[in-house]
This record gives sequence, C-alpha cells and structure tokens, in this order.
Amino acid sequence: MNILITGASSGLGHALTLYYAKQDVNLFICARNSENLSNLKTLCKELKANIFTKDLDVTDKGEVEVWIRKIEEDYEIDLAIANAGISAGTSGGVESDEQVRKIFDTNVNGVLNTIHPVIEGMQKRRSGQIAIISSLAGFRGLPSSPAYSASKAAVKVYGEALRGNLADFGIKVNVVCPGYVRTPMTDVNDFYMPFLMSADKAARKIATGIKKNKSRITFPFPLYFVVWLLSILPTGLTDKLFAKLPKKKSM
Repeated sequence: MNILITGASSGLGHALTLYYAKQDVNLFICARNSENLSNLKTLCKELKANIFTKDLDVTDKGEVEVWIRKIEEDYEIDLAIANAGISAGTSGGVESDEQVRKIFDTNVNGVLNTIHPVIEGMQKRRSGQIAIISSLAGFRGLPSSPAYSASKAAVKVYGEALRGNLADFGIKVNVVCPGYVRTPMTDVNDFYMPFLMSADKAARKIATGIKKNKSRITFPFPLYFVVWLLSILPTGLTDKLFAKLPKKKSM
C-alpha cells in the first residue's frame, strides 16, 4: 500500500506517519520543516518502514503537482491524507488580511493542491482513498478564530460533496473532524481545552475510521455532539455564547 501524508513533520501528520510506519506500506510524506522531517524519517527507518520525504510547502501548487506526478511514475497512491494546516485567532483584535489569506492558502488551497493531482490518477485506476483533515471548528463560525473555522468548514463541505461525486469512480473520501488534539498548534493555547487528546490516540482513531471508510470521522463524541447541537440552534441563541469563548493567539 502506498500512502501520502502532507504536513507530516509535527502534530497529527507526525503521529499518522508513525502509525502507518509500523505496517507494510510505502510512505510518501512532506512538510516545510526539513529538520523535523529528517528526524521523523530516522524514526520510521528504525521501524523498518519504506519512507520517502520531501521538503515542500503545500501552498506551492506547481511543486506539489510535480512531486505527486513523480511519485506516481513508480508507485500508485492508494491513500492520500491531506493533513497540512495552520491555525491562528483574534487575541490581537481583528484578524489581519495577511493572517486570513495565509490560513486560507494553507488550509484550503493546500488541500486542493494535494488532492486534485491525486484524484486524476485514482480516476484512471478507478480506485483509491482520500482523507481530508478538517476540524470540529468547521461546524460553526467561531469569533475567536474566523479564518481557521471558515477554512475548515470549506474543506469539510468540499470533502463531503466529493465523497458522493467520486464514488462512481471507485474513490473513497473521508472527512476528519477532530476536537482538541495535543500538538504544537494547540500548545500555544492558554485556555482550557475540553477532552484534549494525545496525537497518537487521535491518529489511531483517524486510521480506524479510514479503514472503515467512514464518511465523517469525528471525535471526541461529547464535544462533537455539543458542537453539532450548537450549529443547528438559531444564531440568536448562540451568538452571545460564542462571543465569550477564549480567543486563539494571532500570528
């Protein structure tokens, strides 16, 4: 099995890479942090994994496409996990234009840059699987992190639509919506995070959901239920509540 994972140098991507490295697979991983990527490659080789790394920014559409096409010259990608993402909020006041565009570029365009070249090959083979990492924050726009929640909502809805659209071509699509996971992204948060989960545990849940081909992989359930309930209530009831949420740090 050939698995591609973006944003692999830390957090969920790092944990997912180590999870799959223990199996009989070929791993193709990329990230911007070359040092972390190199260290991860060493760990995976100790597990006897067959791993290929690439220093890459997923916002670079051309470079991502070249990388994926080069992989598919020798290997057919069976599973692509579009994981790369960034986060920031409004603790400094209103989000800057630069911050908003940077978040959308990575979290939305980065996903598109990854999955579209992959879909092309999978369509020809009429098989394959794509997992898109969204977030529970994508169920409702949060005043504490407008761009982040909006970007995750965009890829969530796009992934859900693609699942039905690509099913006729034998391609499976899964949307992953985690709650709070202990990663460098959440380590900067100075507020209480309910049901905070380790990256390793989250990776196991994601991999299990992918294997079962669940349309939406959401966890932890209590937080998912609360977020889902709040997302369907009238905004007149929830606006004041969401306005009191602690603010994420800005870039």
